[in-house]
Amino acid sequence: MFLGFDLGTSSVKAILVDGDQRVLAEASAPLDLLRPQPGWSEQDPEAWWRAVLACTAALRAAKPAEWAAVRGIGLSGQMHGAVLLDATGAVLRPCILWNDTRSTAECRALEAAVPELQGIAGNLAMPGFTAPKLLWVRRHEPDLFARTRRVLLPKAWVAQRMTGDAVEEMSDASGTLWLDVGRRDWSDRLLDATGLTRAAMPWLAEGSAPAARMRAALAAEWGFAAPPLLAGGAGDNAAGAVGLGAIHAGDAFVSLGTSGVVFATTDAFRPWPRDAVHAFCHALPATWHQMGVTLSAAASLAWWAGVAGQAEAALLAEMPPPRAPSPALFLPYLSGERTPHNNAVIRGAFANLSAEAERPALTQAVLEGVAFSLRDCLDALAASGTAPRQATVIGGGSRSRAWVAILAAALGIPLHRPAAGEFGGAFGAARLARLAVTGEAAESVCTPPRRTETVEPDPDLAAAYAARLPHWRALYGALSPLETTA
Repeated sequence: MFLGFDLGTSSVKAILVDGDQRVLAEASAPLDLLRPQPGWSEQDPEAWWRAVLACTAALRAAKPAEWAAVRGIGLSGQMHGAVLLDATGAVLRPCILWNDTRSTAECRALEAAVPELQGIAGNLAMPGFTAPKLLWVRRHEPDLFARTRRVLLPKAWVAQRMTGDAVEEMSDASGTLWLDVGRRDWSDRLLDATGLTRAAMPWLAEGSAPAARMRAALAAEWGFAAPPLLAGGAGDNAAGAVGLGAIHAGDAFVSLGTSGVVFATTDAFRPWPRDAVHAFCHALPATWHQMGVTLSAAASLAWWAGVAGQAEAALLAEMPPPRAPSPALFLPYLSGERTPHNNAVIRGAFANLSAEAERPALTQAVLEGVAFSLRDCLDALAASGTAPRQATVIGGGSRSRAWVAILAAALGIPLHRPAAGEFGGAFGAARLARLAVTGEAAESVCTPPRRTETVEPDPDLAAAYAARLPHWRALYGALSPLETTA
């Protein structure tokens, strides 16, 4: 038996998987965001642990015998967050999350201090990444920075609670701007630029490799027959790729989670910072991937549901099947944007509104705005030489057949809907746990899931979106003069 956790932004999800890769039980527990100032996004790490405990209790109650037989645990997690620990291991402040935009000035300072950063880290310096957050803390909270002895990413902090060991793996470490992504090792040059050394870093493991074993006392408390082995694990998108079997060059998926992602597996380190494409290590050895990221995908629909005072499902239900683009336009830059703009201070907008505009048309505009933003990501990957011809679609937004149809038409490629796609990250983490325990070949374990449907681009809608896309893109320039300084 194998256990997979996915530490997301809005919830912790967990699944129990048997030796035949059947999901025996699943559980989730919600998480809240802290936004103490505009552009800030934080969470209390203790809230993650409480959510983990809630999930474990639910799974144990659902399948007690199978739960006791768990041999391995894998963790997937939101990337880039900065958990600062003091010399005793105590958390010094709330974790600054991936969608926090306060460190724009620090990004400029980091790239000026290390001109070779993009070649080493494979990425532009962006406020969402971890290293600029530490520069911000050093500048604005110097006492806390002076007390910082260890910096962990979110899932590594959870793993340390389970094992007592500080371990990180390559895919998540790639999002710190401290990793030499081509060499798969910490970069002393990049660490020094933020006032840190390797002593502040966890040791590195591959995602499918054994990383640590659960503390015996905790294993007994949780009711395991023996302390399970923890795999290195994966960042959320790399774990989703493992869960979907996207482990070979050319494999691709699109995620409609809180953020949106176009992910493509590559067989080499291929940075493309010109268009803010991310080049990261994959969770498997000698494998890398590229990503285009939009920061507010399903988060845009959640925001609109809150403004409209309706549940997301209700908004989707009242929207007729799309036959033509909405008259309204929506730019989903609620938390800034990454690919291709790398603009932390740009903000979203509705445009082309009329007195006749009704709620269903605005809901459709939100879905289309996210789809166009993901088209930006796809085109940025194509400019780098990576051009997926089909992709699997996962994430909470993939439950909406209408949204997937809009996305397929906007991207111009077929999209495959997998079974149990919402738990892709947790399932990938469970697969990594199995690889760590058994030593099996990844190809024999990380196979693609059963597809429930392939959504082909509707030719008429695709043509209409292709005509609409330049008008949507032109609005970015109109918004830019309204940016606030960070």
